[in-house]
Amino acid sequence: MQLVSISDAEFAQFQRFIFDAAGITMGDAKKALVTGRLGKRLAAHELSSFGAYFKLLKSGQYPAEVQMAVDLLTTNETYFFREPKHFEFLRSQALKERSRPQSFRVWSAASSSGEEAYSMAMVLADCIQTTPWEILGSDISTRVIDGARRALYPMERGRHIPPEYLRRFCRKGGGPYDGYFLVERGLRSKVTFRQVNLNAALPELGQFDVVFLRNVMIYFNNDTKRDVVARVIATIKPGGYFCVGHSESLNDITQAVTMVAPAIYRKGV
Repeated sequence: MQLVSISDAEFAQFQRFIFDAAGITMGDAKKALVTGRLGKRLAAHELSSFGAYFKLLKSGQYPAEVQMAVDLLTTNETYFFREPKHFEFLRSQALKERSRPQSFRVWSAASSSGEEAYSMAMVLADCIQTTPWEILGSDISTRVIDGARRALYPMERGRHIPPEYLRRFCRKGGGPYDGYFLVERGLRSKVTFRQVNLNAALPELGQFDVVFLRNVMIYFNNDTKRDVVARVIATIKPGGYFCVGHSESLNDITQAVTMVAPAIYRKGV
């Protein structure tokens, strides 16, 4: 298949498309990413230009294709126990709450293919046995959410999982699943995944003790950051915690939370 080139004007159309859909500001350096990820969709529809594909997306006749394009342009790298100090913090908070009767609720607000949410689940399953707990994982991409629900990963993706957790919570595949592992059923039952667009009004999600929204805001401009952060903070219980990526900051974004550790913020009581 011959790769179709994308003009500056066509690229600008897709920059606006993904900003409107997901609030993501896509710099000029992402032109090759757009060409590579969407090029196959041109071939699937037998189109000869990115302009023609953009017209197809904007026609209103192909909502599934619009979601496909959003999925392809928003998939980000993730892995189990990324930025491990946040999981140590999650453990410490869960241990403080392990005698209460109310459910301890955690939201992985940009969970991608599920590694972050299942990492949370391993920590909570290990440290609190009496207090009920639950985890919500969400992402704008339906494709990665479907993968997260399957909870099937190549073995090399488990390299950051502590060995004890790997033994307790993961099942090695065989036959057609040789080289893969499956997160065990009991742990999967504690994690719910759903599609959520942080760049729009949130559905009813309830209130959370801890929210992780990590390594996503670097793709937003300041106005979008403020809007997204305000929506997310509204779901955090008074005194609850908000974790962002270590390369991110809420300085000049909100006064509703206070930093208590690097990339960890607490909502006022």
